[in-house]
This record gives sequence, C-alpha cells and structure tokens, in this order.
Amino acid sequence: MADSVLAVGEKLHIMTRRLFADDVHPHFVGEISAVAGPLFKAQGYSFVFDSGTNSYVKHPKARTRLFSLSDAGHIITLIPQEVDLNSLEYRLVSGRLTITDSRGFSLEINEFGQSN
Repeated sequence: MADSVLAVGEKLHIMTRRLFADDVHPHFVGEISAVAGPLFKAQGYSFVFDSGTNSYVKHPKARTRLFSLSDAGHIITLIPQEVDLNSLEYRLVSGRLTITDSRGFSLEINEFGQSN
C-alpha cells in the first residue's frame, strides 16, 4: 500500500469547494482515525453556512466521514494537535471569517476571496 502524507491522530480543517454561488458551504474539523493510501477517515464536526444568520452552524454531534486526497473539491488544512475540536467556532475577526478555539488557535477562512 502506498504511503500517505497524513497520519492517524492528525487534526484537519476541510472546506468543500463551492461550484456555484448558491451551493451549500460545508466545512469539517476532525481527527484522522484511519489512512489507506489517498483515503482517510476522520471523526469530528460538520459546520454549514446559514444564510439566514450569516454564520456557520456547528452540527452538535460528532460524525465520522471519509475523504480522499485525490478529490480536488476539498481544501485541507492541518491544525495543531493541541487544538480542542469541541471548542472550535467561527467568528468574524477584524472583518475576516476565522475559526478559533479562543485559546490561541485561529485560522482565517478565505474561500475564493470571499469572507463567508
């Protein structure tokens, strides 16, 4: 089996690229539990953009999702090991959309030059 650039235990933030302006804006944060070549399984939380409140809403229950590194539709960012996935939330910081744990970790989200 081919080696992977990812390893069990690493934490990720994953955005799914939108193809059209009205597409859902799904994001996912999770920890990798299995890797097989380009495929990996991660457990964590889904966030979806709610246009009514103009904010990202976190699904309250953890989910297990499968992803592929060969899928060009995902923007994957590693996040530090010490980040508590349960505490992550989206906030506007200086007018920029950011996901943060409010304890030192923050990741500015800039999907195709837009702030949401």
